[in-house]
Amino acid sequence: MTLRRKMAIATWAAPAEGNIYGKLTLDCTEAKKYLAHIRETTGQKVTITHLIGKALGEALAATPTLNGRILFRRFIPYPSVSVSFLVALEDGKNLFKLKIDDADTKSVADIARELRERAERLHSKDDKQLSHMMNVLKMVPRVLLPSVLWVNGFLGGALGIDSKLMGIEKFPFGAAVITSVGMLGFDEGYAPPTPFARVPILLLVGAMKPRPVVVDGELAVRDTINIMATIDHRFIDGYQLGSVAKIFKRVIEDPWHMEDSPPISDSVADTNAQVLPDSSQERAVS
Repeated sequence: MTLRRKMAIATWAAPAEGNIYGKLTLDCTEAKKYLAHIRETTGQKVTITHLIGKALGEALAATPTLNGRILFRRFIPYPSVSVSFLVALEDGKNLFKLKIDDADTKSVADIARELRERAERLHSKDDKQLSHMMNVLKMVPRVLLPSVLWVNGFLGGALGIDSKLMGIEKFPFGAAVITSVGMLGFDEGYAPPTPFARVPILLLVGAMKPRPVVVDGELAVRDTINIMATIDHRFIDGYQLGSVAKIFKRVIEDPWHMEDSPPISDSVADTNAQVLPDSSQERAVS
């Protein structure tokens, strides 16, 4: 049994959190052009998942009551914005997270570059933190694994303790986790809360596909993407969700506000899309 499966079984329990599940469908027409522009100007293999990570960073920065943790029934904000991406290891048998600090201030290209470099270290088994953590967890008997994971999550995720010896990382997941089901061919999916991660937001990114939409009162076919969220209701209510949705809509449907350069032509976007289609999301980030 893989370590990921053992951890999932060990932490299973009846749901106790008040969670909100929601889906946002966005037009990716301008996002495709923008990502093609970033690939051409920086050489980075940026994908829609990276852009969504940037959007989430901006949303957390603009909604401080989401960017934090709950400790002893008190909300404590984080001093900066960090989000995590899940990476598939061992042909998908295991998952590991890569946390991006200052996701609100980093560019999409910077996020893609950092994820790629760190993912390469993971796949080459050159990441000492991962190796140490997996070795520690493999030695824990199954009967003790739930308690160990809870204590680890409380010390690192709630108290902010950092101990390499114990395999504990300070706020290991940041304020949110992003994972993609689009690379598996799914249009949408929903993630269950992970208690030991202690994050208020779990985002799933669906596959980018052409769908019929209404544009200026006319039926048209546009590339769209579904973004699914599992959100802890202790952190957020409907009004805040509306604010977050507006930020996502602005970043995905009008990403050019983050650049000084004007939009590139459709022909250039189409050429770059053929080289690296947005629908084939980078397999390092799952």
